[in-house]
Amino acid sequence: MEIELKPLVLIVMGSSSDAKNFKLAEITLTSLQIAHSCHVLSAHRTPKELIELATDARHTGVRVIIAGAGGAAHLAGAIAAHSQGVPVIGVPIQSSGTLGGLDALLATVQMPPGVPVATVGINGAENAALLAAQILSVCPDCPEIFGRLTLRRFAMAEKVRADNLEMSHAGIEGFLRNHPPSS
Repeated sequence: MEIELKPLVLIVMGSSSDAKNFKLAEITLTSLQIAHSCHVLSAHRTPKELIELATDARHTGVRVIIAGAGGAAHLAGAIAAHSQGVPVIGVPIQSSGTLGGLDALLATVQMPPGVPVATVGINGAENAALLAAQILSVCPDCPEIFGRLTLRRFAMAEKVRADNLEMSHAGIEGFLRNHPPSS
């Protein structure tokens, strides 16, 4: 029998079309063994459900909320307004508009005083998950997360060291033969 853990992190996206942007966040949280759940809610189309989720988050044990939307990107701010102090990390999503996600970035980062939203870069859901993990790692009841983050960073450093060694011996051409760029 598998024990279902209550989520420590909520991932909330404004549209199901944003799922591809949040895949790395889910993979990252899963690899760090952090219980999470994913939701599609709109600040404008489903405000009642959004307020309910944000208001209930603290009472259900949620410690961090990751929220992302494109365009006007009101989602993270709307959640922050109702989250009762649960930290919200905003992920501005590049939508089909011509501004390349800058509209969402500015809407997410320019919250009024008293309603902060931590903001990562455009389409930066993986970094949002890592920031959520770092926030959780300082909680007294989540010390194991710090260890997992430390191992992840160690593995990243080892990869760079291995790439450096190979590059210094094989040169750029030799390195690229062994590691063709992905398109």
